[in-house]
Amino acid sequence: MRRTIRGPPATCASKMSGLFPNSPSVVGTIHSHAALKEALRLKPGAVDLLEVRVDHFVADLEPLRRAVYKLGAPLIITVRHPQEGGAGPLTAAERRALYLEFLPSAAFIDFEQRSSAFLRDLLPAARKAGVGLILSHHRFDTTPSLSYLASRCRAARNLGAAIFKVATLTQTPADLATLLSFLTNGKQAPRLSVMGMGTFGKISRLTLARAGSVLNYGYLGEPQVSGQWPAVLLKQRLLELSDG
Repeated sequence: MRRTIRGPPATCASKMSGLFPNSPSVVGTIHSHAALKEALRLKPGAVDLLEVRVDHFVADLEPLRRAVYKLGAPLIITVRHPQEGGAGPLTAAERRALYLEFLPSAAFIDFEQRSSAFLRDLLPAARKAGVGLILSHHRFDTTPSLSYLASRCRAARNLGAAIFKVATLTQTPADLATLLSFLTNGKQAPRLSVMGMGTFGKISRLTLARAGSVLNYGYLGEPQVSGQWPAVLLKQRLLELSDG
C-alpha cells in the first residue's frame, strides 16, 4: 500500500514563482542520509529550495518519510531515471508510486524528458495539488548544439513544464558559451535552469545563475558530479556577486 507523507502543507508552486524573477534561487540536493541530516540543520534562508532525490533512499525510506515534513524550504521531489544519474534500477511503475507518495510534500516534481510518456499521468494529480513541473535533460558526455537544446526546450513547453532544466558536460569555453547563449536567447516559457558539469562546472553555475538561470543546484553532504558547489557556499557566492 502506498504511504502518504503527512505534515505541514508544502508551499505551492504558484506562490513559489515569486522567488524567481528577482534573484537566482539555490537548490540544495538531498541524495544521502548524511545530506538529509545536513538539510535538517540548515538555518532559514541558507538555501532557497531543497531537492529530495527519493531514488537514493529506496533501500530505507523510513528516515526520509519521518524527516520530509521537517525540512525548512520548499521541496522538489525527484525520482531519477537510472540512465540520467538515478540510483538503482527502479521501474517506471516503482518511480510513479514514489512520486505519488511524496507529492503532498512537493512544491515541484522533477522528471526527465525521456520518462514523459511513462509519468505523464502524474500531471493531473500534480496540477490538482498546485505542484509545478520541472522537466530535466542531462548530458554527461557533451554539451549538445544550440538547435538540439532548443528542440528539447520546445518539447518541454508542449508538455506544460514550468521549468526546463539542462545539465551538460562543460569541458571547454565553447561548451559554456553554448549554454550561456541557450539561456539568454530562451523564451519565457518554460523558465530555464541551466548548469554545467566537469571542468567549467563551477564557473558555469555562477555565470549562468547571474545570467538568469532560475534554479541553481549545489550539494549537501558530498558532491554527486564534478563541478558542483556546496549549496550553502553557492548561495553566499551569488549574493557576493549581486553586490558587485
